[in-house]
Amino acid sequence: YTGQAFDMALISKAAHKVGAKAGFDLAHAIGNIPLDLHKWNVDFAVWCTYKYLNSGPGAVGGAFVHEKHARNKNLPRLAGWWGHDEKDRFQMKPNFRPTPTAEGWQLSNAQIFNMIAHKASLEIFDEVGMKPLVKKSRTMTTFLEDLIKTQCRIETGYKIKFITPGSIDERGCQLSILILKNGEEFFRKITEAGFAVDWRSPNVIRVAPVPLYNTFEEIYVFAEFLSRYCIYVK
Repeated sequence: YTGQAFDMALISKAAHKVGAKAGFDLAHAIGNIPLDLHKWNVDFAVWCTYKYLNSGPGAVGGAFVHEKHARNKNLPRLAGWWGHDEKDRFQMKPNFRPTPTAEGWQLSNAQIFNMIAHKASLEIFDEVGMKPLVKKSRTMTTFLEDLIKTQCRIETGYKIKFITPGSIDERGCQLSILILKNGEEFFRKITEAGFAVDWRSPNVIRVAPVPLYNTFEEIYVFAEFLSRYCIYVK
């Protein structure tokens, strides 16, 4: 909702200190912000691939399991036949023997056509690299933030403010804009003008300049549109 990126290393450390496991939903983080789950000692994480990984609706989900758990056969899990060790997977033996990696949590084989799209997307990420993408993402979101703060000054316009943290270390490419009044009405104006943004009730518009395919010109045009209707308030 806010677009805030939390300190997962610190959260993991705090969880382990009280004997808990640390797991994260990375649906809006994967392909968006730098991740180092093993180094951060995260126990597990899950994500979808249709958002920032661009793999399309219904695409395969992903999972991370720390290697310290991978060989623990006594760990409770929802076991599926595709997670059985591939050496004798098709022998259909009565006992489940998990693959000693994150693959041991697979339930069934993935849909092949969706995997093709997913593979194509991941190849682009491998070619470009996350560091350049994150660098561009931070520049783009800062550019959008600065434009809105300096250009949105219409006194009688919709009052807007950011609820996403200002620190680039606490966010990805999403900026959540709070509309203080008549938010849905303003959202309709934006979409009718041809911009692809996201509405979240009761009063937030989520904007995500994605570094892989959005441009600085698009950001400028969007901010210029907002400046006709909005006033930025701190």
